[in-house]
Amino acid sequence: MNKSPEDPAPDKGAGQPRSGTTNRLAARLAKLTEGLPSNTIGALWILLAAFLFSIMVTLIKFVGQELSVFQILLVRQLVMLAIVAPTILTGLPNSLATQRPWLQLTRILFASTAMLCGFTAIIELPLADATAISFSKTFFVTIFAIWLLGETVGLHRWGATIIGFLGVLLMLRPGGDTLVDPYAALAIAGAAGASMVMIVVRILTRTDAPVTILTYQALGVGLIMSIPAVLTWQSPSAKQWLILIVIGVISWAAQLANIKAFKAGEATAIASLDYTRLLYATIFGAVVFSQWPSTETLIGAGIIIAASIYTVHREARRGKELARASDGRGYSN
Repeated sequence: MNKSPEDPAPDKGAGQPRSGTTNRLAARLAKLTEGLPSNTIGALWILLAAFLFSIMVTLIKFVGQELSVFQILLVRQLVMLAIVAPTILTGLPNSLATQRPWLQLTRILFASTAMLCGFTAIIELPLADATAISFSKTFFVTIFAIWLLGETVGLHRWGATIIGFLGVLLMLRPGGDTLVDPYAALAIAGAAGASMVMIVVRILTRTDAPVTILTYQALGVGLIMSIPAVLTWQSPSAKQWLILIVIGVISWAAQLANIKAFKAGEATAIASLDYTRLLYATIFGAVVFSQWPSTETLIGAGIIIAASIYTVHREARRGKELARASDGRGYSN
């Protein structure tokens, strides 16, 4: 369901460095959760991922008051690239072997757009507003899956998608003073870009290894951001350098937790828990920036979340019916 604005769940297992510290931590966590149901373990991981993503966007908003979004993105990509470098280097030359270079380039362009628009919205909008609008990518995925993947969607999902977009339109005016808030529009563009990344990755994983997709994304986005970052570069203070590095580390940790969540639990059982990010964003926005979400944002977010949860639970129910049916193939929901 909802992932970070630039790295969906299909990158399973990619980018996990084989350091002794990481292995020891994973072993301890495995021991603590031993005996728990798989969906419970997945739920714990996705709650951790939501919390880490919320810390990440809070730090981006904080440091973005003084540094350019290009600079933040460049350092973030470099830190994440340094963390996953062992996996990339040990995988050479296979980590650079792709059967679809143009599709890799397409993914890089959409990922760059999604992060640039999404991070700018985070810096300029209240955290809860930007977070709530980012959930709209669920509905963009439905549209693009029909258009590009030929997926069949029935009346129920179409209805949920239309209702969800009504929530999105409501949130385009979080301040209520203008016809369309430009930064809310950027958040929508970021969500649309992130959904296209998810669709492209679905296609790429048919031919390319996850580590290959990760490698091209890490290098490509960093290269794209390097020129505008240099042109807008401001020498960070020691405190700002620390925050930038922490952003990169937390971004990697959040993506890893998200991957482990969907590896351990069923998507239909745990995906809705990602909406706790809105709660975290509201709290952090109020405490750190003294910003509260607008009424329009809260109502719109409620509509989007309700429509998404309905879709998830209907898919789960239809999946069970399909499994029980002797001829249950090709159903549409």
